[in-house]
Amino acid sequence: MTTFIIVIAIAAVALFFAMKSGKVKDANNNNIPDAIEEKVEEVVVKVKEVKAKAEKVKAVAEKAVKAVKTPKAPTARKTTKK
Repeated sequence: MTTFIIVIAIAAVALFFAMKSGKVKDANNNNIPDAIEEKVEEVVVKVKEVKAKAEKVKAVAEKAVKAVKTPKAPTARKTTKK
C-alpha cells in the first residue's frame, strides 16, 4: 500500500512540473490538466444520458409489473347445450 502511495505521489509531482513547463496544457491555470477536465465533462454528460434512460426503463418495468399483478376479470364462458 505504501508503494502505491509513493508511486501516485511521484506521478503527481511529475504532472505538476509538466504543467508548469508547458508540456501539459492547463489553460485556466487551476492545476488540473485540460485533457482531464474535458474527459470529466464528457463523463458527466454520459451519466446524465444513462440516468435518463434508466428512469425510462424503470417506468416501463413498473408498468409491466403492475400489468402482471393486476388480476383480470373472469370472462364469461360459452356453454353449449347437449
